[in-house]
Amino acid sequence: MTEVLILLSALFFVSSFKLFTKPSTARNANILAATGMLVGVALTIYTNIELNNLLFWSVILGGFLVGAILARLIKMTEMPELVALFNGLGGGASALIAFVDLNFNESSTISIFSLILGSITISGSFIAVLKLRNKLNIKSGYLLLVNITSLMFLGLLVFYIFDKASFTYLAIVALLLGALRVVLIGGADMPVVVALLNSLSGVAAMSAGFIVSNVILIIGGSLVGASGIILTLLMCESMNRNILNVLKGGFGNVSNTDNEYSKDPVSTTPEDVAISLSYAEKVIIVPGYGMAVAQAQSSVKDLTDMLKNMGIQVKFAIHPVAGRMPGHMNVLLAEVDIDYEDLIEMDEINKDFSDSDVCLIVGANDVVNPSARNNPDSPIYGMPILDADKSKQVVVIKRSMSPGYAGIANPLFVNENTKMLFSDAKDGLNQILNSFAQV
Repeated sequence: MTEVLILLSALFFVSSFKLFTKPSTARNANILAATGMLVGVALTIYTNIELNNLLFWSVILGGFLVGAILARLIKMTEMPELVALFNGLGGGASALIAFVDLNFNESSTISIFSLILGSITISGSFIAVLKLRNKLNIKSGYLLLVNITSLMFLGLLVFYIFDKASFTYLAIVALLLGALRVVLIGGADMPVVVALLNSLSGVAAMSAGFIVSNVILIIGGSLVGASGIILTLLMCESMNRNILNVLKGGFGNVSNTDNEYSKDPVSTTPEDVAISLSYAEKVIIVPGYGMAVAQAQSSVKDLTDMLKNMGIQVKFAIHPVAGRMPGHMNVLLAEVDIDYEDLIEMDEINKDFSDSDVCLIVGANDVVNPSARNNPDSPIYGMPILDADKSKQVVVIKRSMSPGYAGIANPLFVNENTKMLFSDAKDGLNQILNSFAQV
């Protein structure tokens, strides 16, 4: 029966991956994966724990309660932080398993490997949470400290070969290295960092599974590790960068001329935007991080419903790295019941921009910057972008002309077919909605 339950849990995990490929079935995928984990936890408890252990049950039930409360209270806009936190806790749990094993059993390569990866993951993930919440905006100044810490880590790793009791110091330096490494990385790269940390937590969990001879932990960790690294590479490809560039932080050298505009932008008003939208037949909306920060997804939904009621076709163009985690825009728009069929990925929607009457950009910047396509000297040249500039008319809702994470000007903002509505995303959308009554 134990072997049957292990197989059942593994099948739940693998089957959930198939369902995760579509937004319409992702909810069921989550339930299936959670059920597989529940079976694994229950089986582990039954085969390894004395059922009359009151302290154990207090801890395990407390963990279930905290997890349920967190998942219930966290807002959809804070989902990236929750994912990063879960990554960290998973890595921390694996590190603790390895630490206990190294204390009470003979040292092994797999234990020290799990300890190092778990330590890097938990500290790096907590820093990622702070970066995602805009509580820590440091991008430079720590490179020397990172290099010194890296040398200390390598030195302790060599020293561990001769002194197995030094694993505690190795864990401490690994914690410091994970935190300092993520400190240097900018907020726009957090989707890649979260995916990478997710992969590391999976590999650490797989290693911990070998330590405690738990097949389900090995299978689950392997799936997370493999899928995480695939996602990391796909995210890097979407930014035309490699993982080493991401870990260095920034998009490379940016000169003063990269942030200069050839002319002033053309400003518009909510009333003018409402008029343009009311005469359109096809509208494409491009959501970005500005929409997430302003929590403007409900206003986007209201505008979408109004346009559809007027017989106007509305689609959403989703860039893979828009926001702060993979699928961030999908999650926010799904929260307000935007139709899944209207959320179109970059490769598919790009051909439709030239036929759209109005492209409404809500808080996006680098992902619609035509320099990535037209300017070989641009730091983001070659990065796949949404072809918003090919629309007949472009309206950008943005608070100012400040650059995105890449730190460069966006020529789209001063194109002849572009008008800028300088406003907070939510306020700007609400003003457009109110203006429809006057059209």
